[in-house]
Amino acid sequence: PVRDKETIDMELQLKDLEALEKLRDKNVRTAKSGDKEGQKILAICEKYIAHLEAGNSARSVDASEDELEVIETLQLLTAKPVMYMCNVDEESVKTGNKHVSAVKEAVKNEDAEVLLIATAIEAEIAELEDVEERLMFLEELGLEKPGVHYLIQSTYKLLNLKTYFTAGLKEVRAWTITEGTKAPQAAAVIHTDFEKGFIRAEVMAYNDFVTLGSEQACKDNGKLAIEGKDYLVKDGDIMNFRFNV
Repeated sequence: PVRDKETIDMELQLKDLEALEKLRDKNVRTAKSGDKEGQKILAICEKYIAHLEAGNSARSVDASEDELEVIETLQLLTAKPVMYMCNVDEESVKTGNKHVSAVKEAVKNEDAEVLLIATAIEAEIAELEDVEERLMFLEELGLEKPGVHYLIQSTYKLLNLKTYFTAGLKEVRAWTITEGTKAPQAAAVIHTDFEKGFIRAEVMAYNDFVTLGSEQACKDNGKLAIEGKDYLVKDGDIMNFRFNV
């Protein structure tokens, strides 16, 4: 698996080098003429080119905000966040094996998460339609939840995504937003009219709702908050938007 990773890394690094060299060559003349912006871009390109030529990925460069601003325009493949998923056998799904250890050693400087998943187990879980049967199966294996759940949670974290819920008599829906989204913009994910006419949001935390058992119980215990336009939506919020268009 480490050899496979190195092969993929090399191919992506070569592609990124092409983009960096093209931007560098584009700014050589202006940099030599004394143009400060051209000189800045040239220096950044040279820094990244040297880093990639040494066999490293762009995401591991110690870069300033100004440098990142320039690099982001290139959409470099090796600058994107990454995590590694190791497909293991049933015996190794909790503690790993020598191959997992080798992968962890290979990526120790990347600040990347390494997940373990046994696709054979996941396939068996998917065939069980009854929730109780799934829970019993996981318990027999000594697992708390399916590996795919960890994969989804880690992916959301890696991409800075959050989930909030809306609930009514007919359905419960989950909505995906980026971290740092305020209430009106979160409402716009449902419909743009919600943002345009936003008045306020009624908010309950998921854990409070589960613990207390109902919206009314949350109200009675002071766990239902009225939030305005500057409220930063939290992961797991249950929200009811008030708006007027």
